[in-house]
Amino acid sequence: MANNRQIDQFDRAILQELAHDGRLPVTELASRIGLSKTPCQNRLKRLVEEGFIQGFKAILDPVKLDRQHVAFTEVKLNNTTEKALEAFNQAVLGVPEIESCHMIAGAFDYLLKVRTRNVTDYRRVLGEVISALPYVASTSTHVSMQSVKDSVI
Repeated sequence: MANNRQIDQFDRAILQELAHDGRLPVTELASRIGLSKTPCQNRLKRLVEEGFIQGFKAILDPVKLDRQHVAFTEVKLNNTTEKALEAFNQAVLGVPEIESCHMIAGAFDYLLKVRTRNVTDYRRVLGEVISALPYVASTSTHVSMQSVKDSVI
């Protein structure tokens, strides 16, 4: 369901603060945005109900989890019918190493962000998993040297 409701500066402030710290207590959130607790809590509830906030999650440290290697993989499909796109989309959802997947308008069809332990692990995932996904014709890899900025807002 589409939501065309406009959000005001308080709603934007709530979203901004929670994007940086999703565990922020409501009393602290209210203080930071200049509202009292109850109106802030009501706005927060409404933002969740209306889908502006889709959920809360922990941000994990990839180095501590031994998954610091990041590669961006361009994927070209050999077929771009709706059936082929849906098959590829569904298959991607089952690959834990694929952190994000975007359909792209341009020289290739999809851009994947793939996170693995190291380049050897990436080569295995590319050769055995990504290349075997439905309708994959070719891939091209770009290895990330450093993440300068990686945020939603």
